[in-house]
Amino acid sequence: MGWLARLFDKRDTWARMLLLDLSGLSYLTFYGGGAPGPSPAQWGLAIAAFVTMLVLSRLPRINFLVQTALLVAAFVLVDDTTINQVGSSWALGELVVQASRPRVFVLAATLLTALHIGLDVLPIDDRLGREFLGLLVPIGLPLMLGLVVRTSRELSRQAEQQIVAAARAARADERSAIARELHDVVAHHVASMVLRVGVARHVLPGLDPRVGEVLDDVHRTGTAALSDLRRLVAVLRADGDSTDAALTAIEPGALPAALGAAVDTARRTGLTVEADIDEAVGTIDAIRGLAVLRLTQEALTNVAKHAGPEARARLRVAVGAGDVVWEVSDDGGAGPVRATPGGGHGLTGMRERVEVLGGTLTAGPEGSGWRVATVLPVHSGAAA
Repeated sequence: MGWLARLFDKRDTWARMLLLDLSGLSYLTFYGGGAPGPSPAQWGLAIAAFVTMLVLSRLPRINFLVQTALLVAAFVLVDDTTINQVGSSWALGELVVQASRPRVFVLAATLLTALHIGLDVLPIDDRLGREFLGLLVPIGLPLMLGLVVRTSRELSRQAEQQIVAAARAARADERSAIARELHDVVAHHVASMVLRVGVARHVLPGLDPRVGEVLDDVHRTGTAALSDLRRLVAVLRADGDSTDAALTAIEPGALPAALGAAVDTARRTGLTVEADIDEAVGTIDAIRGLAVLRLTQEALTNVAKHAGPEARARLRVAVGAGDVVWEVSDDGGAGPVRATPGGGHGLTGMRERVEVLGGTLTAGPEGSGWRVATVLPVHSGAAA
C-alpha cells in the first residue's frame, strides 16, 4: 500500500479530522474574517463543523450530509465560507475512500456540485467560466485523491490475495509431493512384508493349517492394501511428475551417496560447495531421509539462482541423538544480500516439508550471504 493510502487509513480517521480542525482553527485565528476577525456566525458554523467532523469521523455518509448542510448555511449567512467549503470537500474525499459502492460518492459529488453552482457560481454575473473552473478544487481534488486511494488499496488487496493464493498453491504442491513420496515408501515396505509372508507360507515345513490361514489372510490384506495405495495415489500423480518416483526409490542407506550426487550436480553449475555429511544419515528413517535430500536440492538450487554461480555454499548434515541437523549457507557471491526471508515458493515448499516432520525452518541473511537451516526431530517409532 502506498503512502497516500496509508495516510487515509480508516483506523486513523479521527486523527485526520483532529488535524483538519486544528488547521481550520489556525485559519480563523490568524487569517479569516478580515481585519475585525471572524464574525459570530462564522465562528458558530466553524465550531459546528469542527465538532461534527470529530463526532462523525466513523460515519462518512452522515458526516458528508452534515458538512454540506453547514456549507449551505455558510453561503447564506457569511462572506468567508472557506472553513465550511474545506469541511464539505474533505468529507467528500473521506466518503470516496470509505464508501463500499461507487454510486454513493458519485451522488455525493453531484449534490455538492449542484450546491456550489446554485449558491456560489450562478449568482455571479461575470467571470462564470472562471468560477466553474474553480469547482475543480472543492469537487475535483477530493474526488481525485479519493479515487487514487481507493485504487491503491484495491491493487494492494489484489496483490496480497495473489501472494496468499500462490503460497497456498506452493504448499499444496509440496504436500502432494510429500504424499507421493509417502506412498512410495509405504508401498515399498508393505510389498516387502507381503513378499516375506508369501515366502514363509511356502518354505515352512509342516505348517499348522490355522497358521497357514493367518498367513494367507495377511498376504491377502497386504496385497489389497497395495492396490488401494496405488488407486489413491493415482490422482496425485495426474501431473505426470516423474522425478518423485526417482527420488523415493532411494533407500535410507543410500542417502549419503544421494546427497553427494546432489552436491556434484550443484558443482556442475559452477558453484563451489563444501559438504559436511555425517555418514550416520544413512541410518535415519526413509521419510526424513527424503526430506533432507529434497531440502538439499532446493537450497543449492536457490544458491545458484540468487547468489550466482560464483558463490560459495556450505552444506552440513549431521545426526545427534536421532535428530537430523541440516544447514545450507552461502557467502552471497557477487550479488547483494537477499532481503526476503520467507519469500519465494521454494522456501514455502521447504517450510511445509519441515513442518510436516515437526521441525521449524529458519531462513534469512547471514553476513553477506544467506542461511537456511532446520532440525528434524526424531519420533518414536520413526526408525522402526
